[in-house]
Amino acid sequence: MKNTRRRLSGVVISNKMQKTVTVEITRRYRHPLYHKIVTSAKTIKAHDELDCNIGDEVTIVETRPISKTKRWAVEEITKRNQRAEDIPEA
Repeated sequence: MKNTRRRLSGVVISNKMQKTVTVEITRRYRHPLYHKIVTSAKTIKAHDELDCNIGDEVTIVETRPISKTKRWAVEEITKRNQRAEDIPEA
């Protein structure tokens, strides 16, 4: 049986909670009447077992309700963010 749960990708904007991250999902589309490119953003709280950091690009998957606000879980970290203190000096 195929897994048909919804999957979205976004950027982690907060990781101050325990085992929870806030992910910003951005979407670009053309306005139907004015034909201008519109960018909309939505923030989603997701369960995090992978220890994500701010700026990481992640894929989140829809799950059962975990708490009052969490209905998503981090499935994988697509791209890690390179912070200045993590980069070795040459």
